[in-house]
Formats: sequence, structure tokens, C-alpha cells
Amino acid sequence: MRIRIVDAFTDRPFAGNPAGVLLLDAAASFPDDAWLRNVALEVNHAETAFAHPLPAGGEADWALRWFTPAAEVALCGHATLATAHVLATTGAARGPVRFATKSGVLVATALDDGSVTLDFPTAPLTAVEIPSGVAGALGAEPLSTHDTGPDVGDLLVELADERTVLGLAPDLASLGRHSERGIIATARAEDPSRGYDFVSRCFFPNIGIPEDPVTGSAHTALAPFWSQRLGRTELTGLQASARSGRVRTQLRGDRTLLTGRAVTVIEGELLA
Repeated sequence: MRIRIVDAFTDRPFAGNPAGVLLLDAAASFPDDAWLRNVALEVNHAETAFAHPLPAGGEADWALRWFTPAAEVALCGHATLATAHVLATTGAARGPVRFATKSGVLVATALDDGSVTLDFPTAPLTAVEIPSGVAGALGAEPLSTHDTGPDVGDLLVELADERTVLGLAPDLASLGRHSERGIIATARAEDPSRGYDFVSRCFFPNIGIPEDPVTGSAHTALAPFWSQRLGRTELTGLQASARSGRVRTQLRGDRTLLTGRAVTVIEGELLA
């Protein structure tokens, strides 16, 4: 089997968020979960995507699952983008691809300019009281906090400004107590003329990812959050990790479109 490492939400190698992508032969089901976890641990990136084609005529074209080095996740944007990029660039699929996932059927469309648009469910945001201890764990005082619902599983934390987000050095052990997956820290862009409207960083200690480079699923919560505040349905977010990446978002009610590019940087043969 061919296994690939793809940098997602970037147009250049060694940036964005790397994901393992493994296209399996046509099968009625996935291999044993223990094997999937071991492959993800061996790849040792934030996520490894496993996909296999489904019979024609159903509601989806491919089955898709995502594993971190520590756990399976219910929703992952960058590894879905990476998978759609591999399908398009290898000719394994053409046009929109429907993925059957734990979060329902997700559609990815490879565009003529080389980018990929994902159609994901919009995260249901619920304002919550600022939990005791979050400010200390983050090292910054939140302006507001929101629950992002069961599919995303994060606490979205609004901070005062971009500089505060960029300067975070959180206590990850303490941070993990405040949500199922982790924390999305965000603020309005200091200078929108730089090409982005808001900035974010994502910390997921509960699933073995101290800081995720670029998180598509988080933008299903960031899109409605900032669209409401900025009064526009189309925005661009900068996820300001060390690798960094940009996500274009378009809010369509209960669906959010996420658009980005991807680059395949490694291709090899899985022997195990």
C-alpha cells in the first residue's frame, strides 16, 4: 500500500498541517482498529487518514476515518483535505467526493486552481461562563468562552488581541481539564490588510497533540463566531502555529465551507 505525508492548508512544503494518508483497497470494512492505531502512531503526525472506496450507488463514495497517535477522532479537517488532495492528484477520484465518516457524509471538492473546499457541519456554539482556572492555564484573561458542541469538542476562548494569542505559552496539563479535546484561542486580526480576519491557536493535550499546526474542524466554530462579530460570511483565518496556515471560511447556516491547498511531500510503501 502507498502511504503519503501531505501538508494541508498550505501551498508550500514544510508548512501547514502534515497528515498521513493511506488509501486502502476496496473492502467492506476497515482493518482492525489496533492496526490503524499502530500505523497512526508510526506516522506520528497530528492525524492519519484511512480511506477505502465504497460500492457505487450509495450515499457516499469513500469511507474515511482519522486517528491521532493516541486516539480516533470524530472530525478532522486537515486530514480530509489531504485525502481529497491525494484522490485528485492521483486520479483515484474526480469531481466532488463524498466521505462517510463518524460526523456524517462530508463532501470535498477539488477546484481547478488546485485548492480543495470541504463542506462541514457548522459547530453549534454555546456561550458559557469562563471556567475557573482557564486564565491561569492559558496565561491570559479570556474575554468570552464558548462550547463548540460534541463533534468538535473544544472550548473556544476569545482573547483581547492578536498579540496575546501569539504570545501564549499555556500549561497544557491544566488546560486539558477544561474540554473534551482542547482549547481554541482566538482574537481579531490586528491588521486585516495582511490577508486574514482573525487569528487562532489550538491546543489539544487530551488527544496527544500539544499544539495543532492548522485545524480545519476548529474553523467550523471560528467561522460562525467571527462572522457574527465581523458581519461577513466569508472570512480568512490564520492559525499562528510554528508551521502556520490559512483557512478560507464561508458560513452557510448549518454548513461551513473550508478552503485550502495541500502539498504531497513524502510518498512511500507501507510494508507492515
